[in-house]
Amino acid sequence: MKNSLPDHRKERGLSQQALADALGVSRQTIISLEKGRYDPSLPLAFKLSALFGCQIEDLFQPDAE
Repeated sequence: MKNSLPDHRKERGLSQQALADALGVSRQTIISLEKGRYDPSLPLAFKLSALFGCQIEDLFQPDAE
């Protein structure tokens, strides 16, 4: 799954650690999400969209099949 997390995070001046702290996850989770190695759970995706003030679809896009 493709994502625009790094762009949204940097636009708000957040470090990976600050984002992880805000979401209650580890920095490693943020790194894995940003690199596309991990797809978020639905609750985490909702937390991210609420934090960034956008829809989940604005953050995550399915890979082309």
